[in-house]
Amino acid sequence: MSIRIYFNPLDRACKSVTGAVKQGKSFQLNVFLLKNDAQTDAFGVFTPNEADCLYPEHDAFLSFNRDGEAAQSFPMQKTAFGWTIALSVPEIGLYYYTFYIDGQGFVSCNEMTTGELDSAPRGFLLTVYSKNYRTPEWFKGGVMYQIFPDRFYKEGTMPDIKGRISRNDWGGIPSYRPNEHGKVLNNDFFGGNFKGIIKKLPYLKKLGVTVIYFNPIFEAASNHRYDTSDYMKIDPILGTEQDFKKLIETAENNGIRVILDGVFNHTGDNSVYFNKYGKYPSLGAYQSKDSPYYSWYSFEEFPDKYASWWGIDILPEVNEESKEYQEFIFGEKGVLKKWLSFGIGGYRLDVADELPDFFLKNLRKSVKESNENAIIIGEVWEDAAEKIAYSKRREYLQGYELDSVMNYPLKEAIISYIKSENAWKLLQTLRTLIDHYPKQTVDCLMNILGTHDTARILTVLGGIYCQNKEEMASESAYLSATAKEKAIEKLKMAAILQYTLPGIPCVYYGDENGAEGHIDPFCRQCFDWDNLNEDLLLFYENLGGIRKRYRNIFKDGEFKTLFVDDGLIFYKRKKAEREIYIYVNNSGKPYQFELSKRYKNVLTNEIYEIAMQIQPYSYGIFIQEQSSRN
Repeated sequence: MSIRIYFNPLDRACKSVTGAVKQGKSFQLNVFLLKNDAQTDAFGVFTPNEADCLYPEHDAFLSFNRDGEAAQSFPMQKTAFGWTIALSVPEIGLYYYTFYIDGQGFVSCNEMTTGELDSAPRGFLLTVYSKNYRTPEWFKGGVMYQIFPDRFYKEGTMPDIKGRISRNDWGGIPSYRPNEHGKVLNNDFFGGNFKGIIKKLPYLKKLGVTVIYFNPIFEAASNHRYDTSDYMKIDPILGTEQDFKKLIETAENNGIRVILDGVFNHTGDNSVYFNKYGKYPSLGAYQSKDSPYYSWYSFEEFPDKYASWWGIDILPEVNEESKEYQEFIFGEKGVLKKWLSFGIGGYRLDVADELPDFFLKNLRKSVKESNENAIIIGEVWEDAAEKIAYSKRREYLQGYELDSVMNYPLKEAIISYIKSENAWKLLQTLRTLIDHYPKQTVDCLMNILGTHDTARILTVLGGIYCQNKEEMASESAYLSATAKEKAIEKLKMAAILQYTLPGIPCVYYGDENGAEGHIDPFCRQCFDWDNLNEDLLLFYENLGGIRKRYRNIFKDGEFKTLFVDDGLIFYKRKKAEREIYIYVNNSGKPYQFELSKRYKNVLTNEIYEIAMQIQPYSYGIFIQEQSSRN
């Protein structure tokens, strides 16, 4: 005879700790045996209580294993509501668990990360992190803003540098065609610089920005600067070290910190270290095996066959096992400590999945020695808890590597929801991340809708597709006025989610102004300061203000889903007795909820009494205005 069970790892009645657990910390797992007539509440959530539960006849066992190891079985204790077991895990790592009920089968993990009876064991994932793992408090609850330095704002004249093309047409289409050798050089510069950014800090402050994340700022041959020429020098187009210090100081006076892009997996071939073209006075690794940098690189046939990032020969890969390279990056006079001494707030790590675990551990040690409150964010495109890179399970979030990651899974889930009008996949992604990650990581997640590596969010939501870069550069690649208005309404809906779900929103420069563009380099065009979308900017300013007013809740408040139905997702963030409610209704269906209290929509100042009417294709952020209605 089939039985009804209930196990939800995000319900503390089932798992006493939400998400990853601390090394050595005791926690409880409870599986509920339900009566057939057990009811869910108004939002479809079961509230466990003994009246709806049965004392079990069957024995149950916890099946528990470390990743890659055989499972062990532990008997569970019978209770008035089902089965229970207490455990603690002494070693950090990635683990999996299921439950087995005699004669009934396994309680396996389904797509919504809740339990269902099945004949096959599909494990719930459990991350166990170091008891010493902390993430920076200052970072949580704020608003990030990503700047591609060459394209944000230019103040003054651009220096004339050999090998670089100076563009005097701010806002023009960046060069995208390959040269006669089939290579796109990315050597056209529009001249965005530190002085320009300093001038626009009041603009960023008005948006509620608390953290600026810069794409690379070190000297490089290209405008994107991911082909580092000299880690110890600011690119001269951006300014001087004094200009950078002034930027950091002025930003800090405006309540804004700066984090830098750390590109440590590869350098440029035109660099102090590799010096393929002999443009630097150093003895580069390409030039001689006697070079002090020779151990940094891996040559198959010296000098022309060498390991490079994704086979792109202008980006020779670094050998992270080189002691000389490690000292250069991690040492007391190394790259990390030099720029931390300027007062930066931390690093975002380019292609973190290509940096070995030992390298990331040493990097964290070096950074935290200089500033224990510096943030370390990894570029990881998948679930970082169970990511496998180069046939090895990664250890990003176990306490010795990263504080946070770029939240690409949420980005894709939000876009899918906005385009499909189906909220269930979004909820599934949210539940998975919260269940898999440490809470202190969840609170630091870098929630993106677009970056320098992806098409502009407005272009994606507008549904324009191009086959090649010639099409991307044409007028047909841009939205008509009517289509743009519709896409902006979708963007607002997406931004509501980005700003209110767990983590910290990161706005890619210009998205708040309705920027368009397909993939690189069209997603890296100049900020259009001559044509500001006042309505959209006001919307983002409002969101930034809401995060500031309720920062204590958004910083680390609990996330709880209240209702999901087709295109409607309704949830709250809660910290102690304070709550803020959010809904997004991406459907043509209206909803009504009865109310016993008085609420205020902080986006519109509308007051809800007796009932809340949720209109089709609408959204809201609201708080309880007073304790009850007379």
